[in-house]
Amino acid sequence: MPMTAHDSSLIDLGKRYWLPVYKPREVVLERGEGARIWDTEGRDYIDFGAGIAVNALGHRDPDLVAALVGQANKLWHSSNVFYTEPPLRLAEELVKASGFAERVFFCNSGAEANEAAIKLVRKWAAAQGRLPEKRVIVTFRGSFHGRTLAAVTATAQPKYQEGYEPLPGGFRYLDFNDAGALEAAFAAGDIAAVMLEPVQGEGGVLPAAPGFIKRVRELCDAHGALLVLDEIQCGMGRTGTLFAYVQDHVKPDIVTLAKALGCGFPIGAMLAGPKVAEVMQFGAHGTTFGGNPMAAAVARVALRKLSSPEVLLNVERQANDLRAGLARLNEELGLFAELRGRGLMLGAVLAEPYKGKAGAILDHAAAHGLLLLQAGPDVLRFVPPLTLGDADLAEGLARLRAALKSFLDSEPH
Repeated sequence: MPMTAHDSSLIDLGKRYWLPVYKPREVVLERGEGARIWDTEGRDYIDFGAGIAVNALGHRDPDLVAALVGQANKLWHSSNVFYTEPPLRLAEELVKASGFAERVFFCNSGAEANEAAIKLVRKWAAAQGRLPEKRVIVTFRGSFHGRTLAAVTATAQPKYQEGYEPLPGGFRYLDFNDAGALEAAFAAGDIAAVMLEPVQGEGGVLPAAPGFIKRVRELCDAHGALLVLDEIQCGMGRTGTLFAYVQDHVKPDIVTLAKALGCGFPIGAMLAGPKVAEVMQFGAHGTTFGGNPMAAAVARVALRKLSSPEVLLNVERQANDLRAGLARLNEELGLFAELRGRGLMLGAVLAEPYKGKAGAILDHAAAHGLLLLQAGPDVLRFVPPLTLGDADLAEGLARLRAALKSFLDSEPH
């Protein structure tokens, strides 16, 4: 369907006035409900991307809307100069749900949560009497921890760092899932923490190998280092349990959250375990908007629903059906080399002839009424709402099949 003058004029505004750091597909989305979105021309899309794993309860969830409207009619903002009830209740609920944390710091995004975690590690190391050169944080190649200067340095992917040098010091990169390399790295005696995603998101939807995080925990304990888990994308029920680390049978020292915690309303959180809960005292860190009562009111409802048996059982069931559907498509079309991930966080790795073409496939998907993501140029990323129903899953797979066939037809033979 051709773009209308109305859509075109809106897109022209983006091209004229936005800093051109994004390259959105030329569709103007207007409204959503459940796992479907409509654009300004009335075309509907099945949403297999959920705003990059954010809209975990789908679009326009009535309980989230009620929480937002109810709080909007009370108090929008007060800053952390005063107490308000929603963030106090949310902090208690997160601590109890976590099974390890004692305190919570609220902020506005995942990058801010990771920035707080990095500062907390360094503050803890300083309190231990460690010199600055003994406060190294190990991260893993393929990771993604955010776009602020410290978080992008923790992100062990050069493409995100290029042009922002000089980068902050104090980070060391190792290969993900290589326990032997980490063991060798600890021999230097300068590591204060290991920071990782239980499932790497932007790095290609790559899960930690069985036993890897448990071994990281053992090495951290043996060498007096902290374990920091970035669950910004893989947490909040996405992998089938409220926190992904439960599946790895570990208790971390710090966990960072964002994305699905607010189901679309901006909020981030850093959970601090007993080793670090008292390290940051008055004046050590802060935020103007963190713990905003509106964000916290929404997040309380999101947390309650995302931890419910109904949602978590749906994740397991639909993850199995999505995997099976993708496997059937691959038997027919032969596009994928591998399917990997956990729960409703799945990556379809493109086979050798199609490497580098994930973006092109996404264009075909949008043209066929399916919103899909990539995780680098070689991986299709599936992170639909955790409340995805049977009919929308079936329709999404049908649209994906049409999109993949269209892509193959467009390929030179």
